[in-house]
Amino acid sequence: MPSIIDGNASATFQTPLPLLQGGNGNTTGNVTSSQVADALNATGSAPLFACRAWVNFNGTGTVAIRASGNVSSITDNGTGDYTVNFATAIVDGNYAVQGIVGNTTGLVFGGNNLAAMTAFSYLTTSVRARTPFSDANGVMTANDYNLNCLSIFR
Repeated sequence: MPSIIDGNASATFQTPLPLLQGGNGNTTGNVTSSQVADALNATGSAPLFACRAWVNFNGTGTVAIRASGNVSSITDNGTGDYTVNFATAIVDGNYAVQGIVGNTTGLVFGGNNLAAMTAFSYLTTSVRARTPFSDANGVMTANDYNLNCLSIFR
């Protein structure tokens, strides 16, 4: 899928995008970056940067991806330690990673079980992340959570 490269707000897309222009389902033709911004309800002149990969997965028992974009698989390296493998490589390792984990019952988070993932080993083909958990004594240990959400921006 084409994207705005290096924040170039004047880029013109020459290939179809999965956008429905005018509700007619026609996704062919040239689409300008301002049309993409309008479709995303993005205002202002700051450049748009797309999420390059994202994943929502269950990290308890056998790791299972619920939904994802540009993620081919998750490797379980041990308790609370995962490698997220990209379907298409990121241009370099200078990307931002945001991740959150928690234990849920249905759609309700249980107790104080929300934590941020700590990412490291930023490779073009994968990123490794851990799920820290602080016990009552403030000791940080890894923990498996049933809700893990991670996104990559570059």
